Order: sequence, then C-alpha cells, then structure tokens
Amino acid sequence: MRLRALRGAITCTEDSKAEIDAKTARLVKELLTRNEIDDDDIVSIIFTSTPDLTAEFPASAARAALGLDGVALLGAQEQAVPHGTPRCIRVLVHCYSERSRDELRHVFLDGAAALRADLADAD
Repeated sequence: MRLRALRGAITCTEDSKAEIDAKTARLVKELLTRNEIDDDDIVSIIFTSTPDLTAEFPASAARAALGLDGVALLGAQEQAVPHGTPRCIRVLVHCYSERSRDELRHVFLDGAAALRADLADAD
C-alpha cells in the first residue's frame, strides 16, 4: 500500500445547506467507490469551495453524511477568479491504496467535469 492523492470536484445548482450536503456526499462517495477505498484507508481530506457557497462547510457535510468522525477534514475557500467555475466544491483525498497512480480514478461531476476532462471518466 502506498499513500496516494485523489482529486475531484462537483458543482452545485444553488447555495443551500441541502445542496452542499447532497453534492459533497455524492462526490466523496463516488471517489471512494471508484477507487475501492475504505474509511480506514483515508488519511485526510481537504475541501475547497468557491466564495459563492456559504450555506454550509463541505467538510461538515461529509462528516455528517459519511460518518468520517475519525478522519482529519479541512475546509478552505478558493480564490475569487473571474473566469472560475461558479458554485464549485473541490476535494483532495489522501489515502492508502494498492493502485498505481495510473490506476487512480479522479472524479469530476456535473459542471466540474469541464475542469479536468482529461482526468474525468464517464462512469
């Protein structure tokens, strides 16, 4: 097993607690499922969100929805870049995995798929 980093992002349709909770849970679940990562394999997760998402912390949403009480979670705000993707949550998961870097499956969903089409796949 090696320490690996998984990336992902998803966009929200509105700035609401319910939307941020749902989209954060969907993103993290999809990332862990596609890479066959168990909770015990996760070292830490860093979340960022764009300045137009203020209704909830993505880290709080992940902790509540996925029960990640024993995992170090951190949230930060993205820069307000004029040409940036609006209402976007990004994630960086540090985890242990048997997979090589080439076998990792990064997850970019909804409007965030345009951010890294080279890393996103159609699953």
